[in-house]
Amino acid sequence: MNSTTDRARIARQRTPLNRSQIVGFWGAWAGWTLDGMDSFIYALVLTPALTELLPRSGYAATPGNVGLAGSILFALFLVGWGLSFIWGPLADRFGRTKVLAGTIFTFAIFTGLAATSHNVWELGIYRFIAGVGIGGEWALAGTYVAESWPEDRRKMGAGYLQTGYYAGFFLAAALNYTVGVHFGWRAMFLTGAVPVVIAILVLLRVKESEKWQKAEAGSAPKKPLREILGPAYRRRTWVACALLTIAIIGLWAGAVYEPSAVIQLATRAGMAKGDAIKTASLATGLLSIATILGCLALPPLAERIGRKKTLAIYFAGMAVSIAGAFGWAFYLPNGLAPFIAWLFVLGFFGGNFALFSLWLPEQFETRVRATAFAFCTSFGRFVGAGVNFLLGAAVLHMHTLGVPVALTAIAFVIGLFIIPFAPETKGEVLPQ
Repeated sequence: MNSTTDRARIARQRTPLNRSQIVGFWGAWAGWTLDGMDSFIYALVLTPALTELLPRSGYAATPGNVGLAGSILFALFLVGWGLSFIWGPLADRFGRTKVLAGTIFTFAIFTGLAATSHNVWELGIYRFIAGVGIGGEWALAGTYVAESWPEDRRKMGAGYLQTGYYAGFFLAAALNYTVGVHFGWRAMFLTGAVPVVIAILVLLRVKESEKWQKAEAGSAPKKPLREILGPAYRRRTWVACALLTIAIIGLWAGAVYEPSAVIQLATRAGMAKGDAIKTASLATGLLSIATILGCLALPPLAERIGRKKTLAIYFAGMAVSIAGAFGWAFYLPNGLAPFIAWLFVLGFFGGNFALFSLWLPEQFETRVRATAFAFCTSFGRFVGAGVNFLLGAAVLHMHTLGVPVALTAIAFVIGLFIIPFAPETKGEVLPQ
């Protein structure tokens, strides 16, 4: 009896985190939070920004032009995200913390500059470069936490880290509810410059991971990109690319069009413009809270039933909730409340991204880990940029955003057939 109790007590014990690991985590988490805030600011201010800038660029600010221009600019942003794979080899060569600070600095500066835009072309350039910075933050933050935290805590560390991105969504919604409503879209972009402070903190206070230091000290000159595409890693690299592509398509289809959908439903229900915008902000906050819960629930589930089964559950949940929200609730006569209820479900299963923060580092050795993480995430963003452009064209052609977004649920169904080809790493330690 006593021995059983002792074993249970030992099982509950976790290796304590030292000061460097704690400071490093919060630096990475804060960067990822402000990354999420920065990403979602665009979705929230899309309509007012383009309504002002399109006439200055020689185009009428019709709903169709706003929708098409918004999709083109977002596609440019995603292309910038895609080019962020450049950060991975840099991090494998020069270290995680210096390059992580560089990504934060890049997206913060160019988000702030977006507030000075005089036309859609300037806004597009600023969002493109900001995307290059934003795209690198996840790969480097995920790699750093996986390498720096103790083996018995890094799985939950991945879940905790991923909550930051959706806390950023919540922060963006709160800012839109206060700053955006009263001071406009330019003030919203200016708030995106705040992460510069976090970049300085990361650079000065966070120590490099010991795993990277050991790998760097003992390794010969390497070409990490060539290695992850070589025979040893080729299959898992391309399977991870495919799964991340599906996750990114679903995230941006749901998240980018969610505020516009809520505003349309609220307006249809008789709300004034200001109240409709506030309702969209509240719905975004609910979506964020649900996603944070999904991120926290995922690591224990992945440890219990395995990585592949967990991702299958989350992908199935995404397919059902996207179809339910945009394909069904959006078209109900009084669809606002049902749509928001479906958003909670969609948000929870949107926590599938936490699995990649946990799973990708387990599939690659230290010397190529950051490159692999950055490459796999960037590949999906390139495809996501194309899908987003097609979505914008479909919305313009069909004069509705519900059906085109609902059709992205098909991607998650395809994902269920790809998951079996991925490696199962449950119970394995992080490879050195």
